[in-house]
Amino acid sequence: MKELLIFSRTTLNRFFLTAGTLALIAFAQIALAQQTEAAPAALPQTSVPTYTPKYHSDPARSDSEFAALAYMRVVMRAEKGFNKQYGHYATSLSQLVHSGTFTQRMVNPERGDYTVGYKGKNDSYVLTMTPKLLDAQHRSFYAEDDGKIHADESKAADADSTVIETHRW
Repeated sequence: MKELLIFSRTTLNRFFLTAGTLALIAFAQIALAQQTEAAPAALPQTSVPTYTPKYHSDPARSDSEFAALAYMRVVMRAEKGFNKQYGHYATSLSQLVHSGTFTQRMVNPERGDYTVGYKGKNDSYVLTMTPKLLDAQHRSFYAEDDGKIHADESKAADADSTVIETHRW
């Protein structure tokens, strides 16, 4: 009878241990379900890296914009030198090679997140930088021979867009 009693206590302990474990799991599932109902799942946050301006009056909003604007400044400076040397502006980007710091590699219109647009005539030129994705950190840019760089974050920039820089080389 003693053996039966020991067996019964062991069986009973296992039963209560199993029942307790199951109750704990059930309680955890209920608590999790209530928590999920109370607070909807948070949407994953996509953080935009904070841009650190490269100099005091840097108008760029991202590293991509900084690179696009730097490219525009090189083209504009090269055009100024080309016009001074030849008495007219370049009709293509390839004519600007070796004018100022403009290199053969810079003729390629694919510039990272941007694509270069260029239309040159003897008496003027238009330079555009169009982002592959237009947003607040990838504005479009426009410049012509007057030395002003225009920007727009909602459409292709043009002469009527906001002026963000003016150069008088």
